[in-house]
Amino acid sequence: MTDRLGQFARENRREPTEPELRLWRHLSGSQLGGFKFRRQYKTNGRILDLYCPAVALGIEIDGHTHDAEEDAASDAMLAGKGLAALRFTNTDVMENMEGVLLTILAAARARPPRWAGRPHPNPSPEGEGL
Repeated sequence: MTDRLGQFARENRREPTEPELRLWRHLSGSQLGGFKFRRQYKTNGRILDLYCPAVALGIEIDGHTHDAEEDAASDAMLAGKGLAALRFTNTDVMENMEGVLLTILAAARARPPRWAGRPHPNPSPEGEGL
């Protein structure tokens, strides 16, 4: 399962949807409030479209095929693990980028830092983010 999940995440990184790509352009390189995000992040048996590890904030960009009950159960499971999830529709991202970015920034700022006063448990080899 984990291997299939990893392969799926890699495929999604290589071929993102247009809304994911547009949002990533605003989040990459710690552009939004200095928060670093990752794309197609595997956690707890699922893949988050975008994830900020410093504050355990996941972002999902959903098309019209998502099941609301399944999403609610998934979000509850993530919350039980200390992760918060924000959901936006493709339309939100394509037509209201400013509102999406403001919502993400407010949520990231409201979350407690995961490593307060401690070094990141997995620093990047290039020293980025230190």
